[in-house]
Amino acid sequence: MTEWIPPAIIFIVGAFLIPFLKGRVKQIYMLLLPVLAFIDLLSMSYSTQWVYNFLGYEVIFGRVDKLSMIFGYVFVIMAFAGFLYALHVKDDLQHIAAFLYAGSALGVVFAGDYFSLFVFWEIMAVSSLFLIWCRGTKDAIGAGFRYIMVHITGGLFLLGGIVIHFINTGSIEFGPIEYGGLDSYLILIGFIINAAVPPFSAWLSDAYPEATVTGTVFLSAFTTKTAVYVLIRAFPGVDILIWLGAVMAVYGVIFAVISNDIRRMLAYSLISQVGYMVAGVGMGTALALNGASAHAFSHIIYKGLLFMGAGAVLYMTGKSKLTELGGIYRTMPITLVLYMIGAFSISAFPLFSGFVTKSMIISASAENHLPLVWLMLTLTSAGTFLYTGLRLPYFTFFGRDSGIRVKEPPVNMLLAMGLLASLCIFIGAYPAVLYSLLPYPPVDFVPYTVEHVIGTMQIVLFTALGFFLLRKHLKGEPYIVLDTDWFYRKGGRLFSWIIFNPVAGFGKLTEKWFFFKIPGVPLWFSRNPLAAIDIMYDMIRGRDTAEKMKRFPKIPMRLQVVSSTAILALIFFLVVILIYLPRWGLP
Repeated sequence: MTEWIPPAIIFIVGAFLIPFLKGRVKQIYMLLLPVLAFIDLLSMSYSTQWVYNFLGYEVIFGRVDKLSMIFGYVFVIMAFAGFLYALHVKDDLQHIAAFLYAGSALGVVFAGDYFSLFVFWEIMAVSSLFLIWCRGTKDAIGAGFRYIMVHITGGLFLLGGIVIHFINTGSIEFGPIEYGGLDSYLILIGFIINAAVPPFSAWLSDAYPEATVTGTVFLSAFTTKTAVYVLIRAFPGVDILIWLGAVMAVYGVIFAVISNDIRRMLAYSLISQVGYMVAGVGMGTALALNGASAHAFSHIIYKGLLFMGAGAVLYMTGKSKLTELGGIYRTMPITLVLYMIGAFSISAFPLFSGFVTKSMIISASAENHLPLVWLMLTLTSAGTFLYTGLRLPYFTFFGRDSGIRVKEPPVNMLLAMGLLASLCIFIGAYPAVLYSLLPYPPVDFVPYTVEHVIGTMQIVLFTALGFFLLRKHLKGEPYIVLDTDWFYRKGGRLFSWIIFNPVAGFGKLTEKWFFFKIPGVPLWFSRNPLAAIDIMYDMIRGRDTAEKMKRFPKIPMRLQVVSSTAILALIFFLVVILIYLPRWGLP
């Protein structure tokens, strides 16, 4: 007997009731659904439920194990915090999109087959799009269009891989995939596009800064982390992911350091942090996979907190660039303190969540004898503190006084930030609670060793010293940073030129001659054969035929269409006959 219902259903079905509710009732309802989903998760037992027969194959909406549960818990926690943060928003479309987005992410996590996974995967892409478009600016519309085009492309790769995998195996069960066949390549590409692995990462840094203030908080939580989940499930121990993740971590840091927009900086930071998880999946050991899972959990919380802090600044000041901000610590001290808890967490300070999760992956790289990867991830950690813990808060809240005087954001926004900040501290101080949820026992990692604490503090202090010595050169310039989206933009213009010039011109020429001129010749000739022969003779001799053509009977358009159709059918049958003559034994 079924003990529970899929938590995805709570969010997806619940989304469609939002327009019918008003005021305080709607706010209570929006917070109640994540609470019910969390209770639903607590009632689950490790088993496979909600299995349906579809065309003779099992569609599984409820594969429950420790891996799916740890992602399920943090997704529901983040959904609650996100809706608390967005309580003041009056736009129902944003709320509906956020509920569908969170629900589809949970659907992916508990999917036991490729069919249901792909359906939820696509719902996730479409619903998240509206969190970008709802901002309504020209930049948001353009970024949203590029966002969905990339995700449609990723979905096509995934679908192609699923079809080939089904043909090869006869099964739609979602699980570990043997890496090396065409199906595994296509599925992996579909997954790493959603994980924002360079050079497929520009959609994230392009779209997230353009989304609504509350929409970006949801975006930071679900798409890339569902990609990490499916990578853990399908491709653990695939070596190429180690190097993709390590490069990804460094790549995100470099572009975050030179960014001017605070939300774009955090978007690049997100790419960098997901790089740790991807590298952990590639290492494939129990410590590395547990590290990827634990870091995904803590990352969702502290990254949501950081985007909430940046969103609060944007919401109250209307500005998001370092060169336009400064001196607002006087009127937004609570926002500053809560943001800094997130900054300390992502920077892996002792007693904060990142310290007890990120170090698992770095330690796994050392145990796997990957010194270059260890060095890249360690340096990335220092760079993370440079831009998230020093550069962004210094030039946003301190630095040169911009003259901006605003109040703290609404109470619901502060409460949401306070909830996530408390979790950052709780996980950092009591990591055993999180470690008990990890999917690959035994979990015997000890983060609080003298060597680890001292080593981390040395990195942090030297990074801080370097920043304060060079801070005059680190504020940034008011320009737009282009990364691999340069290829999209230039390539898109080239593609558009090819479509609208050579291809379209060839199409018009083909249409003119193949569908009108050439098919019309026999019918034109039949209208008056003698006159037609006379005109053709004059053409051959180079004489003027204008007067004779004027007197020649015109052919109605409908007859031209009939003639074109008849000639095309004749050509088709001639081609078929030529192809099949050898098969019939004829010369």
